[in-house]
Amino acid sequence: MRGVRWRRVASQVGRSVAVWAVSTLTMLVLAGILPDFRLRSADGDSATDIAVKAAFGAGAFGLLSAVVWPLLVRLLLLVPALVLGLLVFFLNGALLLLALRLDPGERGTAAPETAVVVAAVMSAVASATGAALAVRDDDAYRRRLYRLSDRRRRSKPPSPSTPGTVFLQLDGVGHDVLLDAVAKGLMPTVARWLGIGDGARPTHRLTPWRTDWSSQTGASQLGILHGSNHDVPAFRWYEKDTREVVVCNRPSSAAELQRRAVGYAGHGGLLAVDGASRGNLFSGGAEQQALVLSVAARRSRENRSRAGYFAYFSDPANAVRTALSFVAEVGREIGQSTRARLGKQRPRVSRGGLYPLVRAFATVVERDVVVAAVTGDMLAGRTAVYADLVAYDEVAHHSGPASRDAQKVLERLDRSLALIEKVAEHAPRPYRIVVLSDHGQSPGETFRSRYGLTLGDLVRAGCGLPVPRRAERTRSGTEARAAVRAALRIPVEEHGEQHRPTRRSEPIVLASGNLGLISFPDVTHRMSKEEIDARHPALLPTLANHPGIGFLLVRSDEHGGVVLGAYGAEIPLADLDDNPGPLAPFGPGAADAVRRTHTFPHTADIMVNSFHDPADGEVLAFEEQIGSHGGLGGEQGRPFLLSPLGFSPPVGEGEELVGAEHVHRVLCRWMRESDGPQVPLETSEERAA
Repeated sequence: MRGVRWRRVASQVGRSVAVWAVSTLTMLVLAGILPDFRLRSADGDSATDIAVKAAFGAGAFGLLSAVVWPLLVRLLLLVPALVLGLLVFFLNGALLLLALRLDPGERGTAAPETAVVVAAVMSAVASATGAALAVRDDDAYRRRLYRLSDRRRRSKPPSPSTPGTVFLQLDGVGHDVLLDAVAKGLMPTVARWLGIGDGARPTHRLTPWRTDWSSQTGASQLGILHGSNHDVPAFRWYEKDTREVVVCNRPSSAAELQRRAVGYAGHGGLLAVDGASRGNLFSGGAEQQALVLSVAARRSRENRSRAGYFAYFSDPANAVRTALSFVAEVGREIGQSTRARLGKQRPRVSRGGLYPLVRAFATVVERDVVVAAVTGDMLAGRTAVYADLVAYDEVAHHSGPASRDAQKVLERLDRSLALIEKVAEHAPRPYRIVVLSDHGQSPGETFRSRYGLTLGDLVRAGCGLPVPRRAERTRSGTEARAAVRAALRIPVEEHGEQHRPTRRSEPIVLASGNLGLISFPDVTHRMSKEEIDARHPALLPTLANHPGIGFLLVRSDEHGGVVLGAYGAEIPLADLDDNPGPLAPFGPGAADAVRRTHTFPHTADIMVNSFHDPADGEVLAFEEQIGSHGGLGGEQGRPFLLSPLGFSPPVGEGEELVGAEHVHRVLCRWMRESDGPQVPLETSEERAA
């Protein structure tokens, strides 16, 4: 035992010396290349003196990075997380200047801007060298990853005999998109799990599932994590009783939706017992939370979002690598959007302004931080972890679900899955990895680009109100944009969207992908078809007969609720099974989804679903998105569930997995099979009985 300990110490010392030597050589090379970086005095020094100076500077810089850097990052936790990432270069450069000043000979000098470059290169080289030397040393690899975990868990060692479960949500990846990526060789890890390839034996099964009418992260993730997405009719909607616009990715709205879901379901959530929630809209009841939007508005010790960034950026090598990747991703997006614009690609939406930064945050910063948090949770032995990776969803919105840009993101996400699988081999307990998506995305140009007007313009025309000469864009509301705002502590208030609209006779028109919601704020109840016709006789016919509209849902005094379509189609909800009418192109399950939404207390006066072409899966987004989700039609309503074969099948033979609440019940059952946390599954009606 003593011999093993000594070999471990010798191995660690050897790696440290090797990293020091490589860092010294790197500093010498940089001193020879960069004119403003000098390691010798003005009078000149011998080669030995220069080498000693480089060795001293490299050693001092490494020591300061290991000791001072974590303290600096912790002191800067009050700085918005995204700003902290951008400060990485300057902090690292300051440490290098300090290291050079520590030399008694004071021979080394560097201009401040040069110090930033030298420090970045040295951190990256040191990180790569350490990782390369440790790759064959399991103990070193595990210790390197363990630094990202919560040290306080050491006092509560987990039982290695009980498997843990990691749920990884690939936001916006549809079932068919995943299969296509596997077939093209873009996701070798997923292909191996499915047994695709020479000699591969499957370890996982792939199951499609069907979303609710509101096919977006707010509704799906709320149902998956908390067991209820009742009364979530869309991504954004107007509530007449509170006179507020609810937006799923607004922190205050997310907190309220989570509170309601807990009340409906009667339990804290999927992660209520020894769970961790990473990068999600909702906590799932987890005690350990990082980058969770529903707690982002809090200013309390329970808000662990900034601590999640600290766990990652406390390692200067991680910080520099992520910052460099961030800059590279911004450049990649600018190049790709320029190529699309010069090539006159269609359909296309604007990708200027701050979008390159938003994309880089989603595809680099959030991905790296969330993956690091998950690895820390696994090495700390937590029982259940749920994490959301939003990279694909953000890129697909602006580049298209099947675009080359989006496919490149899938490649990088597959590498993240491979890393997490590798970490599981070093965790103190066995882990089962479940990969799922919350929705897919459907392609198609925007409603505005095809017809030259927005849904709001069409509604105003139907109401006899003046229509602006130039249609205003309805900006995209995505999870990544909200995460950036939360990281910068900017309130989530989107263009043209008031948090508390005043009561007026003009309608409020909101968009959620290809789903539109029209509400009359001066009427306190949900208006019926008869009331709308009496007030605006041309409105419903104008909407129903427009070629870009698929169908409408309105309340009816005579039938309870009706679906309206072109050419005077009016189908009562009770008759949709026998006569789907305008719902026919939307496939099986559309009638049930519409009927369920009709029962929600906050369903809009008029629910509008865009046109859908079953031949190519196209829809027309009411937002500025060429890959959209939020309503019915196409791949957006067909996500996937990739589960280990050790779990029981999600559904029986011939059955279909329908709705986020059903997925929640399946995940809870699997956790019981692993002797994990026992989450109550009874419905509200069963509890009342």
